Amino acid sequence: MANKSFGIGIMGLGTVGLGTATILMKNKDVLTGRRGKIEIVRVLEKYADRARADLSGIGADPAVVTDDFDDFLSTKNMDIVVELIGGTTLARDFILAALKKGKSVVTANKDLMAIHGKELLDTAKDNQVDLRFEASVAGGIPIINVMKKDLIGNQIRRFMGIMNGTTNYILTRMTEENGDFNEILKEAQDLGYAESDPTADIGGFDAARKVAILSSIAYNSRVTLDDVYVEGIEKITSRDISAAASLGYVIKLLGIGEEIDGEIEARVHPMMIPKKHPLAAVGDTFNAVFVDGNAVGETMFYGRGAGDLPTGSAVVADICAVVEHMQNGVLGVEGCTCYLDKSIRKQDDFISKFYIRMLVKDSPGVLAMIVKILGDYGVSIASVIQEKGDHQQAELYIITHSVREGEFSKAVDTLIGTDVVYQFENIIRVERD
Repeated sequence: MANKSFGIGIMGLGTVGLGTATILMKNKDVLTGRRGKIEIVRVLEKYADRARADLSGIGADPAVVTDDFDDFLSTKNMDIVVELIGGTTLARDFILAALKKGKSVVTANKDLMAIHGKELLDTAKDNQVDLRFEASVAGGIPIINVMKKDLIGNQIRRFMGIMNGTTNYILTRMTEENGDFNEILKEAQDLGYAESDPTADIGGFDAARKVAILSSIAYNSRVTLDDVYVEGIEKITSRDISAAASLGYVIKLLGIGEEIDGEIEARVHPMMIPKKHPLAAVGDTFNAVFVDGNAVGETMFYGRGAGDLPTGSAVVADICAVVEHMQNGVLGVEGCTCYLDKSIRKQDDFISKFYIRMLVKDSPGVLAMIVKILGDYGVSIASVIQEKGDHQQAELYIITHSVREGEFSKAVDTLIGTDVVYQFENIIRVERD
């Protein structure tokens, strides 16, 4: 095995690309013993001079760098292409070209897999090569291969995860320090945890891409980004954090996939979860995915969800899996696992508990009126806290029992139309019993 050599071409030597190259160089002896000699034979990078300097810094050959894709793809001894340039345009074109040329591909591109995954997987199978994408979800945490293979004997009843380190960092800081959302976001940007435009993270869209990928695998039916219901954390305040704590909860941005009555429910939104829930203890920039299988029961996978070496670790694992398939002559046998065509559950049909924070008129009979209106739509109250406000106003904190979201929305619309509810300050879902 140690005498066999496998050529790797890396497209994009940014954070994850350099992390991947670093692992391949640093651990080359152990990788050789386990899978054979794995060599970086070509690197495609727009900023070629910087890439050459970076490769020299880790002991790799700087002469392998090119900024021309045709030159890159024509490399004769390149067996596996690693796509780490990101985006959904050039990356898609480059991956398709590589697959059609008979190159197996490893990618960390969640955007691409969430939108064009089926097309790329079908193309890989048609050309009898592999397409692997473990690093596209939860960085260094093994979850895609776990879903595809290790839990193959299970029906996945539900998965629920913290899939974005930026939002988890912000919510952790708000919880621990009772801090302001905007101030902590600015700190996260200064530390490099959040982008200058943080919309994809705090708006929930980054996590939604990962939910689309995992739902497709868990339920064997194609789920795209457009199928995922998304809410971000922009409206979460320190008052919500403290209210959650007083009620025995922690607020996390969760990605959730579930199959109910043959329909797939895929969503991302803030949720109050009990302090005793395993996900409640996942802090800082860490990620975790909680999976409930009908045979294995409840399991959780935890670790670094991003970063050069953690994500590079997942990329290298996929490279080694492709090498093993090449050695055993079984390339291109997996393909897309979406062989079913299940419906996507609509938001109105979600079943949730809710936390409501509202500003109301402070006078006799107001609470009774609110309870009656909620009850008219099948919304029952599990707990309520009332705090005295200014100018004959009161702030109500309500936790409901489980209810169909369509009916809950009608109840909220009706309450907005009364003269006793001044404002709904926030509404957050609560983990079901």
